[in-house]
Amino acid sequence: MSYEELEEKESAKSEDRLYKIRHSLAHVLAHAVLEMRPNAKLAFGPPVENGFYYDFDFNGNPLGEGDLPELEERMRRIIRENHEFRQRFMPPEEATKFLESKGQTYKVEYAKELAEKGEIDSRGLSFYQHGPFVDMCEGPHVNSTGELPIDSFKLYRISGSYWRGDEHNPMLSRIYGFAFETKAELEEFLHKRQLAMERDHRKLGEELDLFFQDPEVGVGLPLWMPNGTVIREELEKWAKEEEFKAGYLRVATPSITRAELYYRSGHLPYYAESMYPPMTLDDNDQYYLRPMNCPHHHKIYASRIRSYRDLPMRLAEYGNVFRYEKHGSLAGLLRVRAMCMNDAHIYCTPDQVEGEFVAVMEMYRKYYDHLKMGNFRVRLSLHDPNSDKFVANEELWNKSEDMVRQVLKNLGISFDEEKGEAAFYGPKVDIQVKNLLGREETVSTCQLDFVMSERFDLTYIDRDGAPKRPYIVHRAPLSTHERIISFLIEFYGGAFPTWMAPVQVMIVPVNPALLEFAMAIKNDLHSQLFRADVDDSTETFNKKIRNAVVRKIPNIWVIGERERTNNTVTWRRYAVQEQLTIPIIQAIEVLKRLREKRIMDNFPDVTLPLE
Repeated sequence: MSYEELEEKESAKSEDRLYKIRHSLAHVLAHAVLEMRPNAKLAFGPPVENGFYYDFDFNGNPLGEGDLPELEERMRRIIRENHEFRQRFMPPEEATKFLESKGQTYKVEYAKELAEKGEIDSRGLSFYQHGPFVDMCEGPHVNSTGELPIDSFKLYRISGSYWRGDEHNPMLSRIYGFAFETKAELEEFLHKRQLAMERDHRKLGEELDLFFQDPEVGVGLPLWMPNGTVIREELEKWAKEEEFKAGYLRVATPSITRAELYYRSGHLPYYAESMYPPMTLDDNDQYYLRPMNCPHHHKIYASRIRSYRDLPMRLAEYGNVFRYEKHGSLAGLLRVRAMCMNDAHIYCTPDQVEGEFVAVMEMYRKYYDHLKMGNFRVRLSLHDPNSDKFVANEELWNKSEDMVRQVLKNLGISFDEEKGEAAFYGPKVDIQVKNLLGREETVSTCQLDFVMSERFDLTYIDRDGAPKRPYIVHRAPLSTHERIISFLIEFYGGAFPTWMAPVQVMIVPVNPALLEFAMAIKNDLHSQLFRADVDDSTETFNKKIRNAVVRKIPNIWVIGERERTNNTVTWRRYAVQEQLTIPIIQAIEVLKRLREKRIMDNFPDVTLPLE
């Protein structure tokens, strides 16, 4: 069963009114489509976050986005006709014949599968009918189409989607719609969506020359431009400084390894579909691109005899990893196939676990507070004792989960618990960040592992001279470069603080006669490792200022005759109306403070550190 089916099946249990509205609108959409394309075949049409969709096979006679206004009008007419939603049941054989008579081959396939698996209500397969439209569906729905709000939905896109999410199956057409209970809610959502589209990291990534993807290189394999590489390196530099202060030891490991390592860790064969295929060499040895850094770090730990005096041992690496994500799930930098992770593994004794976990969570809090990424929640992801996805050791699961739960409580961190979301080797804390539309994504995790020390035979010699197994904390507070930067681009609208900005200062001479003076300032800044540039183009002064603003450069230094005479600059900040004129020496000192303290001066309420 695909994730769309599971979503439909699980959500159908809900009695939420908005769910019913969205589900019913999906049926009304299918009704309207069949009026325009009577030979279309129906697939699935579930409610989803913010609306609904329905998948169709148009048999070579597709609808396009230009047809969406007509579809909307047909839907409104069907709503006004006030058709009752009526449920009925059919025995599997009767249901299959009925669907075959309608030419609904996708529904036939699904009905047969449900019958084979015994996943059918004792009354038979459920169908819902409103007016002439009949669909196999569990519901629930509103009582009649007349209950649906006529002005709080909008069709907005048609895209391709494989039947049941499998790229080996036929390609279908998916029609999406937004839906809310009121027109005001829809309009507010559309406003936020427009803002989100303007801040979309893929759009801004291209406009600001941060990254791009090339089909000849491969999908999901971003190429970082010089501007984007600056942001990566500044984040990495910051993380390395913080980790050094916290006692981490840096390591470097290869991006490729023999298959045996992943059989030992347990990632093969269970994780194989998320890994790139193996490379088989002349001696029939198989090598994999690594999807994670953990096993390599475990090998470094195991390379020497360790004492309790060596613990906690904190091994850190910005490691490149590769995951074969499905084509349909790839999304700009948010989900890619090649990424660089802010990874580390902490090997510690049982009585050190709480202290290490506390220190890691404090590091997370420091990063997120400093970056002003306040719209996030903490999720404690637990195992499911009824699932075979997790290592079978109920005692250690309960002990580990209690440890992490208590740490969060002691730190005063609010959190939600979600069963079945843990890593297969232990519980984890997930940092869930919402985008501008409120959609939630996991940006980083911290995991407590009680399994890998056994699998890799990791030990330390304790005070009593006996070998013991260490606990392992996996942590990546700044996620991957790709994921964290995708969030930052959208949160900041592409306007980065001075310490992180690709160009920190744009020097704008008022006329060509001042160009030599402007270049001297730039060279002075370069010698002090500032990223500065001079606009020496033939554009007008106002156009030069506008170009710097469009590029979201945080600081513009204007140079006129008065500034040259007084050895000053007139400082204009991005998105700040006020400007000030100060001596060049003082201006450079302010830049140094912005850089050294990593001040988030991309927020208008943050003032320059003039003193």
